[in-house]
Amino acid sequence: MAEAPILELRGVSKHFGAVQALTKVDFEVRGGEVMALVGDNGAGKSTLIKGIVGIYSLDEGDIFFEGTKVEIRGPKDAANLGIEVVYQDLALADNLDVVANMFLGRERVQRFRALDEISMEQSARETLESLSVTTIRSVRQHVATLSGGQRQAIAVAKAVMWNSKVVILDEPTAALGVAQTRQVLDLVRRLADKGLGVVVISHNLHDIFEVSDRITVLRLGHRVAVFEAKQTTQQQVVHAITAGTLGFVPGMQAEAAS
Repeated sequence: MAEAPILELRGVSKHFGAVQALTKVDFEVRGGEVMALVGDNGAGKSTLIKGIVGIYSLDEGDIFFEGTKVEIRGPKDAANLGIEVVYQDLALADNLDVVANMFLGRERVQRFRALDEISMEQSARETLESLSVTTIRSVRQHVATLSGGQRQAIAVAKAVMWNSKVVILDEPTAALGVAQTRQVLDLVRRLADKGLGVVVISHNLHDIFEVSDRITVLRLGHRVAVFEAKQTTQQQVVHAITAGTLGFVPGMQAEAAS
């Protein structure tokens, strides 16, 4: 695991009208580690991730990537840096096969704009093999025929095949059975073992402790704790989620003085 963060946020804030979604949040992930991001509904997890990839513009704070301050104005900027997100809905097209899904929007073409099917199929196979994904019978299967765990594997492979350096996974084991969850957790660990920085957002603390190196807890838009997974308990994380001490809250000082 790298010592310096590959992705770092310092003091980021975001509000929507009167709602303060994030307040001076610090966050980081290192190459080769799985950083879990946990918190109750409304804690700010989705806002933080959407701020990282430029879907939301942050009101204040800085983003650093590989030690350099960067401006991320949209998902294309994030992808160009090497940041990919696998959302909970996976964004896969059921009527297309595995190859077409992995290259959707980034198709390779030959002369006269014909698709380079052979090259894309080979790259799809190589990417799945590099991640030790062995449960998919053919890369020409339609995604509609795949199980939930297989779909998650395709979505992850799609994210990492573009020289990604940070992969963010939103609830990767939601609605999966025991065997499929095991496959996905093993895949998450292999991503970190390949040197990527991996961020996992999940409400399932069992899965979090199974796969993560560190755990960042958000509560009401504040970062209230960062734990080393091997040196903490689920009870400590639950306490931070439900009763973690907040930092500065806008209006607090004014109310206290009156």
